This record gives sequence, C-alpha cells and structure tokens, in this order.
Amino acid sequence: MDHPAFTSWDLSSALERWILAALRNRRFTSLGEVREAVAELLEKLNTRPMRKPGKSRRQLFEEVEKATLKALPDKPYELAHWKKARVNVDYHVELEGHYYSVPYGLVGQQVEVRYTPSCVEVLLGGRRVASHVRSEERGRHTTQAEHMPASHREHAQWTPSRILSWAATVGPSTAALVEELMKRKPHPEQGFRSALGVIRLAQRYGQQRVEKACARAVRHRAYSYKSVAAILQHHLEEVETAHEDKGALPRHENVRGADYYH
Repeated sequence: MDHPAFTSWDLSSALERWILAALRNRRFTSLGEVREAVAELLEKLNTRPMRKPGKSRRQLFEEVEKATLKALPDKPYELAHWKKARVNVDYHVELEGHYYSVPYGLVGQQVEVRYTPSCVEVLLGGRRVASHVRSEERGRHTTQAEHMPASHREHAQWTPSRILSWAATVGPSTAALVEELMKRKPHPEQGFRSALGVIRLAQRYGQQRVEKACARAVRHRAYSYKSVAAILQHHLEEVETAHEDKGALPRHENVRGADYYH
C-alpha cells in the first residue's frame, strides 16, 4: 500500500481494508467501542515505518507537511443554496417570505440569490450587487439606504412612530387617517410617502383645515392622500355630512324579520 503508483483513493481503500481485516473477528456492543478500536489501529499505522522512506507517516507529517498547514477559518463552513429571482418594482427580491433590497436600477432584471443560514447575497452576471444578514421574519423588509432612489432616501429618516407623533399634533382625525395609510399599503415606503404628502398639505393649507379634511375622509373611509387633497382643493371640509334618521321599518305582512324563520 506504499507503492508510488497508488492514488489517494487506492490508498484510502487499502487502509480501510487493512483496518476491517484487523477487526473482522472482534465483536462490538457500541459505536464508541468501534471508534476506540479504529483510533488504536490508526495510531499504530501512522507510527509504523514505511518501506521506501524508512520513516513513519507521523514523522513525515512533522518534518514536511506540518509547517505548510494554514490555520482553520475563524467561522465554520456554511452550505450555500442558490435560486433565481426577479427584482420587484420596489427594488427588493423575495427569499422565503422576506424581502431584501438591491440597487433600484436593477428593477425588472433577473438575478441570482446565494444564501446561507447567516447571509444573503444577490448577484448579477456573476458580480455581487447586494449583501444582507439573513432574516427569518416573514413579510418584513431588509433595506439598505444606498439601494433607494433619491426620493425614497429622503423619507428613510421617517419612522411610523415619528409620523404618527406628528399627525397627533394636528388632531385625532389626522392621526387616524395617517395610521390607516401606513397599514393599508403593501410596502412601508408607499405609506410613508402618502403620510408625508399630508404633512405638506398641512404646510400649505394649515393644520386646522387639514384636520377637518381628514375627519371627512375618515367618515367616508377615503383613506388616501388624493382624497384629502381633493377635499381641501374644493373646500369640502366645511360641508357638514347630513345624517338622516330613518327610524324603524313600518309593520307590514311582507316584512318578516329573523324570528319568522324559527
């Protein structure tokens, strides 16, 4: 088995056969016993001198190979998986229910996603264009500011709590409208843009008018920036909503009610 023409596979097979032959007549009652027996034979094999070099495998390792070994990596190897994805209009790609950003100029393009338990990388044409820490939160977004277009980047400083705090200073109806704006949008930035649009309306029309306009929009369930803007443009916030008291239905033989069916 020390013949120079042997390949590593041949040598490995020969060593395996030698160990199996030495243990063929022994009976083991646990896997631990097998490991101990194999370890003893390996130590014997590594310290036994070989015919041609006249040295053991242990001696050759200490004299030749040990000095050339490199240190092990700081982190253990992680198995990577790959998938293809198309960049959505919100410049994010989806992986197992979570959304990761890429540069917004790649919208509509097909990319490759390489992911491990700790990292997500997005590649285009073999070149990495984005890298994120892996997240297990489904339905959430991981977004890097440098991936946003300029208009989105301006809004990145705003958070839901900050927007709601501002809305509450205008009035309860404005706060209710802004909260619905952010809840009803499929992507957070879309709700932020609408809410910030209402902020600009307050700067233009004044907080009192905006509060009344938001109250009218909430009454009509018109939860959108355009609805509030239209109300202000046409001065509809001053129009009172008529509430008609229709009263109870008159008694009639054709009006039966729920008790009739029991």
